[in-house]
Amino acid sequence: MAMAVKTKYYVGIDLGGTFIKGGIVDGEGNIIIKDKVPTEKEGGSEKVASNIANLAESLIERLGISKEDVVGLGMGVPGMIDSGNGIVVFSGNLGWDNFNIKECVGNLTGLEVKIANDANVAALGETIFGCGKNYKNTVMLTLGTGVGGGIIIDGKLFEGYRSAGAELGHSVIAAGGERCNCGRRGCLEAYASATALIRETKKAMLADKGSKMWQIGSIDEVTGKTAFDFKDTDASAKRIVDTYLEMLATGITNIANEFRPEAVILGGGVCAQGDNLIVPLKKLVDKEIFAGMKGPEMHIVIASLGNSAGILGAAALFM
Repeated sequence: MAMAVKTKYYVGIDLGGTFIKGGIVDGEGNIIIKDKVPTEKEGGSEKVASNIANLAESLIERLGISKEDVVGLGMGVPGMIDSGNGIVVFSGNLGWDNFNIKECVGNLTGLEVKIANDANVAALGETIFGCGKNYKNTVMLTLGTGVGGGIIIDGKLFEGYRSAGAELGHSVIAAGGERCNCGRRGCLEAYASATALIRETKKAMLADKGSKMWQIGSIDEVTGKTAFDFKDTDASAKRIVDTYLEMLATGITNIANEFRPEAVILGGGVCAQGDNLIVPLKKLVDKEIFAGMKGPEMHIVIASLGNSAGILGAAALFM
């Protein structure tokens, strides 16, 4: 009689400033059970670690499996992460410096723990289980409040020396340009984040009182969608979108010339624009990329896992 193959399970944790999202994942990338709890970062690092451990244990218990069935607990954490040692070197979101979260959560749960930066983890999740699963070499950019980056080379996460690299949002695309949160001027993040898009839309509306964008009501109603919604009927909106695409294309072309991935994966709210974003972007990148169309084609694709990318990528740290 053939022996039944025992299913392997992985705990994936996506640690955010407000919520801790967790799930139990099987080897095929199915999230079998998931939940979220408040982070409670004001309680300090030990409190957050104990919230993570309690969430993981409650998921294991509710699924009716034992800890012996769990290969490990992977975690995506915002900030600069020393993944080799399991230390959060610095996280502005959480207010942490040099916190050994691997040791702390490992002691509380008795599970093996691995951690990585949250954007890196999302890139891993999308490449293994999402829109990048046909590719082995990808770069992911998350266009949100900031611009996060993740690099996958030959199916493996590339993090740089002591995991301090892959900060693609902080490559400069306009020397002496807009000030970035990191302190430099002209970073990709200062032009391609949703925050930057909102900033430029507000500026354009204030400069053009006749803009159709005022139909949204007040300046406080501006979102990353506003300029895209009016780009076909309003000159100011069109200018904002064209400049945004140009800046993002510059950043993507730099990445293409440095890494030549098979695909650049874009995530974040701005990507709800779909082909309105991808088609003109691809045209701009194809025109600017080194050696033009003589080199291998690089695809630009939209992330498909949504909020699950963090949980799946964290679990994939053990796969």
